[in-house]
Amino acid sequence: MPLHISDLLARPDLRLSVTYDVPPPLLARTIEAATVSDLPAPGKWLQGGELLMTIGLLLPREPAACRAYVRDVAEGGAACLALGLGQGLPYQEAPEPLVTAAGEAGLPLLTVPDGVPFIAVTKAVFEARAEEQRERLQRAFATQRRLTAAATGDGLRPMLAEWTAATGVGAAVFDPLGRLLAAGERAQRTPPAPARDLIERVAARGLRGSASSTAAGQQLEVQPLGARRLRGLLLLTGRPDDAARSVVPGLVSLLSLELERRHLRDEPERRRRSALLSELLAAEDPAAGRARDMLRSVGLTAERVRGVVVAAGGGAGDRGASAAPGAGAGAPDGAAQEMAADLALAMPGGLVRVVDGAPGTVIEAVVGEDLDIRDVLARFAPGCPAGIGPATAPEAVRVSVRQATGLLAVSRSSGEPAEARQSQASRLLLDLGDRRTLHGYADTVLGPLDLADNGEELTATLAAWLETGGAWDATSRRLGVHRHTVRNRLDKAMDLTGRRLDDPDDRFDLWLATRIRRGDTATGTDGRPAAPPPGR
Repeated sequence: MPLHISDLLARPDLRLSVTYDVPPPLLARTIEAATVSDLPAPGKWLQGGELLMTIGLLLPREPAACRAYVRDVAEGGAACLALGLGQGLPYQEAPEPLVTAAGEAGLPLLTVPDGVPFIAVTKAVFEARAEEQRERLQRAFATQRRLTAAATGDGLRPMLAEWTAATGVGAAVFDPLGRLLAAGERAQRTPPAPARDLIERVAARGLRGSASSTAAGQQLEVQPLGARRLRGLLLLTGRPDDAARSVVPGLVSLLSLELERRHLRDEPERRRRSALLSELLAAEDPAAGRARDMLRSVGLTAERVRGVVVAAGGGAGDRGASAAPGAGAGAPDGAAQEMAADLALAMPGGLVRVVDGAPGTVIEAVVGEDLDIRDVLARFAPGCPAGIGPATAPEAVRVSVRQATGLLAVSRSSGEPAEARQSQASRLLLDLGDRRTLHGYADTVLGPLDLADNGEELTATLAAWLETGGAWDATSRRLGVHRHTVRNRLDKAMDLTGRRLDDPDDRFDLWLATRIRRGDTATGTDGRPAAPPPGR
């Protein structure tokens, strides 16, 4: 336990006394060390939390000078001041100006009686501090033993429960996408918004660092979990004491080992899904019902799907390790498999496989049309050339994968994922048109939105919806708002412009106007390649 001023006062061998009626909160101050100084201004030599002892050799006698002295000691961080009394010393009792100044400043003033040397007080302080350190180490060792014993059990939850029971700090483990895997007794199943922000920040950095913040008076901390790649994230809710803090690295290691074990355990299922994808892509003309049944068997129920192909060795970095193994020169099979496992985790259905071909090792995947695949690629395959095929019926996904493969060269040249829906014709139209005429056209179409109070918000939402092909979920994810908010904004925008989203001509006019407003024919509202207007 920490050493408090009241603990020293309770020791009969020291016979310390207070000089005025000190409030109990001040007596509860923690003593970090003991030191002696008779300097007239010792504050700059203090670090904070000291019991400062003096015989008052140079102590001023005037009230104003006493107040200046006490203020210097208090501002230096001293927990309290102790005046030595006795025969042959300057004082046999505490002088009234010093007592008054200490009371006004809220600095506890003690007296050390004749016959009690300062060294006795110093030894008492450091013995108590040493005992505190021993107790802290014992608690840390006990907590580590409990965690190690729990690690031999089944799953993450026993370790989190033991941690919380031993430390009182809530703990929960999330996967790299922020989905809850396990939680201790006091952890919140749905983390607050600040915690979600921390989780996303650490997930974006992989194993490279942790993050912490304080929200509503509660400390939040996120630690990455995994050996060579990010496997999960640990959220601590509460403020660990020194003993618990020393055990955090051990907790992170044990949880990382458990997540690596889970990763190995899931390998057969990943192989099964890889084989299922190979079967789906091998069929020249699969029956529609058979193709849909195969996708539904892994939980992929989207009406339309698309193929995605990633060049495994083309990334500039690896989100899980400090450097990308084999970056730029064809990733080793192990690295490609790890990247494929990450993508399978992020893609509903997990239909991902690694293929060794003439161009090198590539990762092929089939995803639902509504998935924001660019966000997934940015997080799990940053810098890697990638092709995104058009949305098709499940039985025609082989064609989408083939088109995605053909876009890898385009992606290598542009430095970003290439999508089959990208319209070169509309880009040419905007490049050749007179800028004044084009902007006049855009003002005519979008002018009513400019006059609205939230016109910029409505225009941005409209542009995002058009560029995602009218996908509500993808638009809400891109903007970070609920899909109902997207729908309400678009309804208002249509009311103001007099247009209809279900009219192909209106949709083309709106898309072209937003593209002109951007003044950038190569990228969309979020820096992505522009897509042609939906419905044209």
